[in-house]
Amino acid sequence: MIRRIPDLLAGHRFLAGLTRDQTDLLAGCAHLQVFEGGGHLLREGEAADRFYLVRSGRVLVEIDLGPRGALPVETVGRGDVLGWSWIVPPHRYRFDAVAVERTRTIVFDGACLRDRCDADPALGYALLRRFAAVLAHRLAATRLQLCDLYGHPPGAG
Repeated sequence: MIRRIPDLLAGHRFLAGLTRDQTDLLAGCAHLQVFEGGGHLLREGEAADRFYLVRSGRVLVEIDLGPRGALPVETVGRGDVLGWSWIVPPHRYRFDAVAVERTRTIVFDGACLRDRCDADPALGYALLRRFAAVLAHRLAATRLQLCDLYGHPPGAG
């Protein structure tokens, strides 16, 4: 059964509570994409021109520590969102993201969405609230990983 992007968006938990008109606006900036295991969705430092809703599969979010290797931050999967940097200037990714296994996504064009959010402030605010929650969660996960890496318990100076 082939499902249309607006229908897929209406059923995704990240967008729960948006109106059908809002999901239709988002659908105009979206397409489907599949990543095989090992495929990069995001690379730290690259232009943040898209974000992803994960439909199936798993994606590892990590920070490149240079000679020390990569520091895993978290693994995201079905129902999660990936790539908040499209909404925050200077629009550069802050993390790497690699598919752990075959991963199906809905990909959104960041420039298209910024234009639609500027034209529809209610849509922009609704997305900003959702992405603020993602940003807070990602920062908390990063903090825990860094505490583990450097051996400091949370709250220790």
